[in-house]
Amino acid sequence: MTVLVEQYWREISTGLAHHDIPVRHFVLHADQDTLRGRILGQHAVSPFRLSYLEPYAEAARTWLHAEAEVVDTTHLTAAQAARRIAEAVKG
Repeated sequence: MTVLVEQYWREISTGLAHHDIPVRHFVLHADQDTLRGRILGQHAVSPFRLSYLEPYAEAARTWLHAEAEVVDTTHLTAAQAARRIAEAVKG
């Protein structure tokens, strides 16, 4: 799930912590040009996904990357990104 509103993230993470549910917060990051290219390269282009490019960039700049383990997927395949996360969780 992508959470771009800091207040929502605080509510979610606080609620999970209140119930002793551990969370590893990962952000799958790619630069704006890569994200746009991935969205536009899909069979059915999603205006919905395109509309979240700037809100994601703003959240990344202001709070999101400081709150998570960031995996830069700009030059990774989905399988490579998944392996990085699996290795981080194992390690």
